[in-house]
Amino acid sequence: MAEASVWSKDHFSCPICLDPLKDPVTTNCGHSFCKDCIAGCWDQEDPKGVYSCPQCRQTFTPRPVLSRNTMLAEVMEKLKLLGVHSASATAPAAQYAGPGDVECDVCTGRKRKAVKSCLVCLSSYCETHFGVHNDLTLGKKHKVIDATVKLEDLICSLHDKLLEVFCRTDQTSICMLCVMDEHRGHDTVSATAERSYKQEGEFPAAQMRCKQSIQAKQAEVHKLRSALKNLTISSGKAVADCERTCKAMISFTERQFSAVIKFIRAHEGTEKDRAEKLLHQLEQEIGELKKNDTELGQLLKTENHIYFLQRLQSLYASTKAELPTTVILNTSSENVQKIVSDIHNVFTDSTKRNITILAKHVKDMKIFLPDEPKTREEFLKYRKQLTLDSNTIHPMLCLGNENIEVSRASAPQPYPDHPERFDSWPQVLCSEAVDERSYWEVEWEGQGVKIAVAYGDINRKGWDTETLFGCNTHSWCLNCSSSNSYFQHDSAEMVLSAPYLSRIGVFVDLNAGVLSFYSVSDTMQHLHTELVSFSKPVYPGIWVDSGSKVAFCL
Repeated sequence: MAEASVWSKDHFSCPICLDPLKDPVTTNCGHSFCKDCIAGCWDQEDPKGVYSCPQCRQTFTPRPVLSRNTMLAEVMEKLKLLGVHSASATAPAAQYAGPGDVECDVCTGRKRKAVKSCLVCLSSYCETHFGVHNDLTLGKKHKVIDATVKLEDLICSLHDKLLEVFCRTDQTSICMLCVMDEHRGHDTVSATAERSYKQEGEFPAAQMRCKQSIQAKQAEVHKLRSALKNLTISSGKAVADCERTCKAMISFTERQFSAVIKFIRAHEGTEKDRAEKLLHQLEQEIGELKKNDTELGQLLKTENHIYFLQRLQSLYASTKAELPTTVILNTSSENVQKIVSDIHNVFTDSTKRNITILAKHVKDMKIFLPDEPKTREEFLKYRKQLTLDSNTIHPMLCLGNENIEVSRASAPQPYPDHPERFDSWPQVLCSEAVDERSYWEVEWEGQGVKIAVAYGDINRKGWDTETLFGCNTHSWCLNCSSSNSYFQHDSAEMVLSAPYLSRIGVFVDLNAGVLSFYSVSDTMQHLHTELVSFSKPVYPGIWVDSGSKVAFCL
């Protein structure tokens, strides 16, 4: 066995494949390789006829004829019989350390992936050498953690001591000697205490922001895909109109319209390229955010407090929530169609002039990002004064404060019969329809409410889902309770990762087809954006649960 230990050195491994030599050959410079490995390497060499040793880079001209190294082959056969290299030969590739992995400090040659790190020995070990470590430290209390981070990141660069303390003054991890020297008099706590503090404070906020950013970016992707589809449809209609008119015109006009068609297609391609770049960027950002979200979830499992604190700070900084930008598409081809008709009627001297005007209108067919509000001050520019419609209010609801408040009643109210009154669900619509761009805020308290928008012709009678906000194609709502919140439309629900929401902001852009909900406090926290092709007048609405109250704030 002693002889086997001597023969188990890594110089009996092929420098190319790193496995034990198979059918070994030796170059003129004295280095040995697997016959297939060196042959494959030289097959890819420069075709000028100059070949080099992969290990020392000595060159050969012409290509050497390699013969089998009989003595080395016999040695490898003996090693195989003795069982030397069997572990490395059969080890799965996944056991070896790759980029970003923690390497075993004991392995020689090709390093294996470390599975544990000892905070006493300050070394990391693969599965095999960790067993040796346990045998050598039997009965000793060594602190061992999973090898998820390189140990040098856990060691103080000034004192070579383990980082065990967190300095709140400088927001950094330090060792015990730092407490007495550079950080004397600072606000310091143990890493365990700081982790507990941030795990209850910053961590949930970082995770929430990450999820909100993913949701916002996914909404942007959906908008861009819809815009691309509409761009193709609208451009196709414009091209079809041009082709039909060209067939009815003389050859001179046909040549002009041929140029127009090429212009439209070229413009469509330019806009598609621009949108695809933005789409690719958004998908990359979503991927990074999902990766951060996964890492945040895994971060709770780590036993290493310092690594937790270090990674949490960087992940928290990278998950800042941004309000979504809305992508809309101006694809109206009515101007194009009008100009085509004019050219058809007067196609002689005015043909060239009208074609120029047509090109200008084609340029208006663009995917663009409108100036959508970002701050509360910008939203308030579109604030909508709203009052609740007493003709629609359910008998179990009470109006107050000049019809801007509604609460659940303890007994039915003596409202007169009215064809527009809700007779089953405790809900009410506003008297005013939503403008082209409208924003309003509500405050609520109690068991729960639905903050809704609905078409004015939503059914008012009966207990079926056609009359309940959020459970049909005629209405959309944010369902809020003391425990959770979710968006609802046509009975489909999307749970939102948001805390208790007492003040809600609602923004509607009819032309862009955007319905957005926000939690309003010191800042505007985006909750959800839904793309809707509004086809009829839209009215704000409220559903009120038992013991609850809602008031319009603006």
